[in-house]
Amino acid sequence: MEGYAAHLHEDAPLWYLTGLLHDIDFQEHPDTHPAPSLQWFKDWGYPDTLIHAVEAHAYGYHGFTTLPQTKLAAALVATDELTGLFYAYRKMNPVRYGEMKAASIKKKFKDPGFAAKIDRGTIELGCQHLGIPLDEHIANLVRYLAPLP
Repeated sequence: MEGYAAHLHEDAPLWYLTGLLHDIDFQEHPDTHPAPSLQWFKDWGYPDTLIHAVEAHAYGYHGFTTLPQTKLAAALVATDELTGLFYAYRKMNPVRYGEMKAASIKKKFKDPGFAAKIDRGTIELGCQHLGIPLDEHIANLVRYLAPLP
């Protein structure tokens, strides 16, 4: 998220915090996520843009129908599920993020049997709202995650 903030000339700390906290309630409330955290964020006085992004990232789950209306929300929607695909790829191919090949990730994206629970439609929806083609998005994430071990 921080990588996209820099790329789009947005508020990097806000984008980082949104990415860090968007699933804060998932372990305790998987069946209602992110409803509890949305209320927490309101109670704690978090920015409306963060709250909207967290709500939009749940599009299609647990009755949530909010589409991303901001670049922050679109980036979270596009990135959240895709990082799960990156994680699954690393479990099979233990390489650093920076050593991943975007073409290999795209190939796994197209294989519905690989990381079958990853909702590819949500990733594509996020890319549409972000205005970035899927191939470019995958390459961006490889680049943004490259500094990580």
